[in-house]
Amino acid sequence: MTNIVILTGAGISAESGLGTFRDEGGLWAQHRIEDVATPEGFARDPDLVHRFYNARRDQAAKAKPNAAHVALAELERRLDGDLLIVTQNVDSLHEKAGSQAVLHMHGQLNRALCATCDHRWDAPLAMHKSDSCPACGQQAPRPDIVWFGEIPYQMEKIAEALSQADVFVSIGTSGEVYPAANFVAEADHFGAHTVELNLEPSAGASRFAECRFGPASEIVPIWVAEELAR
Repeated sequence: MTNIVILTGAGISAESGLGTFRDEGGLWAQHRIEDVATPEGFARDPDLVHRFYNARRDQAAKAKPNAAHVALAELERRLDGDLLIVTQNVDSLHEKAGSQAVLHMHGQLNRALCATCDHRWDAPLAMHKSDSCPACGQQAPRPDIVWFGEIPYQMEKIAEALSQADVFVSIGTSGEVYPAANFVAEADHFGAHTVELNLEPSAGASRFAECRFGPASEIVPIWVAEELAR
């Protein structure tokens, strides 16, 4: 049996039409991170933040999984062992492709969070600051997204999975955002074989035992086929 932990970032969803931070002309290029992805930005202008995430939510709802997402779902179904996908992405493309063991460390676009009582619920396609929390009734909704300066979700579960991994794979990440950027070092410490699959070398590419570069929709299915053939 083989235990595999896979970290996915924006690069795996780019071919599904969901832009990364660095894409020119995309949603992120039109806004400052400080204005739309921090608690302080939300406090200053909740209307702007809700408009931004409503646009992202609409975009994500229309997106379809690509061959990389589908390949990982197949790996989960057929692997003789355990597979966990830890994703930095807030879309649901892994789930749409059929993956079930997915941890969203940065939250999800299709979920809402009450800033008053921490209740979570399925977000409507368009959220507004006047929406009421289903649990406490307060008008304090925000996207269930981990913003800059906040602690990612489920870090204890992720740490435990990394300590038991035989293989750790990073797909479509920049290698610049912590704590995820340090997952390769944690996995390596516990003896996992480490692999980077990316469009181009990440900032931490030298820390991996094996690297492959190219579009995710091409290189991920090839790697999955090799794993299933072992």
